[in-house]
Amino acid sequence: MRVLLVGGGGREHALALGLAGDPSVEVLFAAPGNPGIAAVAELREVNATDPAAVAALAVEVTADLVVIGPEAPLVAGVADAVRAKGIPAFGPSAEAARLEGSKTFAKDVMTAAGVPTARAYTCTDDEGVGRALDEFGPPYVVKNDGLAAGKGVVVTDDRARAEEHAGECGRVVIEEYLAGPEVSLFVVTDGEAALPLLPAQDFKRAGDGDTGPNTGGMGAYAPLSWAPPGLVDEVMRDVVHPTLAEMRRRGTPFAGLLYVGLAITAAGPRVIEFNARFGDPETQVVLALLETPLAGLLHAAATGTLAEHPPLRWRAGAAVTVVVAAEGYPGTPRTGDVITGADRAGVIHAGTRRDADGSLRSAGGRVLCGTATGPDLAAARDAAYALVRGIELDGSHHRTDIAAAAAAGRITVPA
Repeated sequence: MRVLLVGGGGREHALALGLAGDPSVEVLFAAPGNPGIAAVAELREVNATDPAAVAALAVEVTADLVVIGPEAPLVAGVADAVRAKGIPAFGPSAEAARLEGSKTFAKDVMTAAGVPTARAYTCTDDEGVGRALDEFGPPYVVKNDGLAAGKGVVVTDDRARAEEHAGECGRVVIEEYLAGPEVSLFVVTDGEAALPLLPAQDFKRAGDGDTGPNTGGMGAYAPLSWAPPGLVDEVMRDVVHPTLAEMRRRGTPFAGLLYVGLAITAAGPRVIEFNARFGDPETQVVLALLETPLAGLLHAAATGTLAEHPPLRWRAGAAVTVVVAAEGYPGTPRTGDVITGADRAGVIHAGTRRDADGSLRSAGGRVLCGTATGPDLAAARDAAYALVRGIELDGSHHRTDIAAAAAAGRITVPA
């Protein structure tokens, strides 16, 4: 199989490692890729959000499968353009990707499908914002209605900050706060059949103890030993299958990766958000534990044959990833600094570039991820932090408490 991977972040490096490790993959191309991906794939230049350009590249490299990593190309219609060329694409249509591209649309679908989620209002002016904040009270949850690279959500007790964020976004979804630990569940689907991957937990806040502003994610771990038994089955029954059925009813079936962001509340699992692609950095830990060949799984979803796919196989143990971020992130990151210690197994490249002289430099906010597995969560955590300690990047920062509470057995589910 000849596979084209679209994207160039940490998620795509993790996908590239999984795809390259599948014996059925003859050649792996990545566009635009990154220096880490270059070790396992042939890089090509492309504007990832230009549907015609990506489709033309897929034809040029005679791809048997195109895997679209980030959300922006999906919302732009890249999967549609590739499929129009007769090439299987893993990723939803532009219409179906609205589940991530518009939080209002996602709420409408959830309501129609009877999916358990937070009550919410879409607001476009100060008056509407004020009414919604009054009704729900603190902590205030204010979400940019559109794409915001994981940084469009503000959860705060500060009314002024909530109003400020709403004003910055223009169109927002304001919803009631859901109390309880959060879970990310990835579901591979061809629109009808659906296979859940291992649940994971990520860490959105920039600082230890879940302090500071929201980021795209500062680390993650899997599996979740504290998760209620039957959680995945319950979410598949009450969330995933009703959502897929509602999307089919609307004439826009969702095929690709449905990311279900959940809060495990005292009343049970409640959906926080849907995404239309693999999450970053959860992909790094989930795929590190997946034993089933990745390309075959994604190809089955892209060709409508997922029901015939054998059950997924998982490695024993646990996986942890820790993000190394540039100075200034999640604000304006400092870029161009030299990186050393990154060319080791387990170091995932997210925001890097290589100069003509071979030196590796920072090129984004989230720069690298130290990703490791171990026989248990504590061992995986120790190995991930050992990788991070070997990375040198001026001004960089990382959280020191990724998976610490879970490893110590300190996470509890509200009763």
